[in-house]
Amino acid sequence: MAKKKESLSTVDFAIQGIVEKKGKQIVKLDLRKTSNSVADYFVVCHGTSRPHIEAIADSIIEFVKINTGENPKYKEGYSNAEWILIDYFDVVIHIFQESTRRFYKLEDLWADAEFQHIESDD
Repeated sequence: MAKKKESLSTVDFAIQGIVEKKGKQIVKLDLRKTSNSVADYFVVCHGTSRPHIEAIADSIIEFVKINTGENPKYKEGYSNAEWILIDYFDVVIHIFQESTRRFYKLEDLWADAEFQHIESDD
């Protein structure tokens, strides 16, 4: 039970970090009831430029660290900032350039997950 509570707080603070930097079209995917899921939650959003995507990623890491003390287990994609992935093991956040998000259609790969669209300023 503690693991699920920890995952939920991590995902909530990650979303706060995205909202803080005005990430676009935020979607939380609950993968807990899907077969062969690699995490409990995915969070997907996009930004409008390389600096915007990097700012969103930095904000997520800061919000989660301040509120849970947790550092990402893995992060990747800062070098070209087309798709930054931040992995907290049970929560994986994907921050895309808009065109890259449309190309990969990550949400479609997990169509059987429960989706929650998060209100943002887009």
